[in-house]
Amino acid sequence: MTATGGTTQRLTLAEHVARAASVFLDRRVLIILLLGFSSGLPLALSGSTLLLWMKDVGVDLGTIGLFALVGVPYTIKFLWAPIVDAFEVPVLGKALGHRRGWLVLSQLLLMAAIVLLGFQDPLQAPLMVALAAVIVATASATQDIVIDAFRVEYLPTETQAAGMAYFVAAYRIGMLVSTAGAVALVAYLEYLGVDRGLVWAYGYAAMAVLVLVGMAAALLAHEPREKEREAEAEALGEQRGNPLSRFFRAAYDAFADFLPKKDAALILLFVVAFKLTDTFAGIMTGPFVLSVGFDKASYAAIVKGVGLIASLLGGVAGGLLARALPMSRALLVAGILQALANFTFSWLASIGVNHAALALAISTENFTSAVGTVVFIAYLSALCTSPAYTATQFALLTALSSFGRTTLASVTGFVAAATGWVTFFALCAAAALPGLAILWVLVKRGDFEAIEAKERLEAAG
Repeated sequence: MTATGGTTQRLTLAEHVARAASVFLDRRVLIILLLGFSSGLPLALSGSTLLLWMKDVGVDLGTIGLFALVGVPYTIKFLWAPIVDAFEVPVLGKALGHRRGWLVLSQLLLMAAIVLLGFQDPLQAPLMVALAAVIVATASATQDIVIDAFRVEYLPTETQAAGMAYFVAAYRIGMLVSTAGAVALVAYLEYLGVDRGLVWAYGYAAMAVLVLVGMAAALLAHEPREKEREAEAEALGEQRGNPLSRFFRAAYDAFADFLPKKDAALILLFVVAFKLTDTFAGIMTGPFVLSVGFDKASYAAIVKGVGLIASLLGGVAGGLLARALPMSRALLVAGILQALANFTFSWLASIGVNHAALALAISTENFTSAVGTVVFIAYLSALCTSPAYTATQFALLTALSSFGRTTLASVTGFVAAATGWVTFFALCAAAALPGLAILWVLVKRGDFEAIEAKERLEAAG
């Protein structure tokens, strides 16, 4: 090869990498960054931060344990996702559009619910605290439904992974603010001498104000795919009929739109299988680390510090990967990386307590898991092609993808006890094989052709 030819090849590669990285400065991707923060912020306010507040004021542990149930709305949010697809919010919908109207409504409800929760008394009125926490969780889950649908419709296929990378990073920052940030604010207010009966109320009020970050994003963005949605609604007659029939029609049509896709059953099986390898390992990481002999403080410091940084870097890497490669190849690389990361835990199990090795294992697992999550969510987003059913379809797909975490992973403890940690994590790596095999079949059957053709078209445009 001539020097000129070699130089041209290097310049082409440099330009390709620059184009892949430039997507992170896209205004639309930055909008998703703000929405990611708004999505991550409320989760802990009805979860870990609330439980810490209850412990701080002297609520008994039995009652605190029962409050884990207030998170149920997050697991069943797909049940009311058709409402978000089928109905337009009065006034806000007319002024802002279908998706942005729902975004602002859910954020207004979320702000009010957070303030309501903050001004309750966990000792004197635990039932009111529980009710307010459920309202926060429901409003937060509704916001998640709308943000997911908005992101899928707002971003072109080629920028979905970059948007998800920003989203994941901002989501984690939002969670950090509503946990460590909220606690630090409460501690500071106590230091200033503010009445202890009011410090948590003020802390929650401050978190409610931060929801304005997401609202600003909704107002700065434009309504996605509005003309397409109106055309589909008119064609389907969604403006006619009573509300109940419209709800069931939206739910039914979401399935009817997806299931006729080529190899729909195989695609759904892939959705279940792809993340099993790191899901199985992730469930048992905490028990494994403690059983090896690490103390809780070391584990927490490494997971919250090094692990968080690795997750953020992995999110960015996943966005770049999906931008640089066709979707099928990006999924293949991400799937292999997720599987290989398990062997770092097998290695750690064989050498015992070593903090540097723990940091390496946690970093590798968090990094590859974030890469896989970003690419996988970009793929799920690409599957939702109709703006009339985005919220319902995406909620159902993500619920299906969590099946491994909520059901299949329930046996991992028994497997670890029977095999030992070295073998267990090797088996976790092997759990990637079914998903990779299905991916190979889908590629051979041409199921990625439409998605990748759309990527190429949008990249060229």
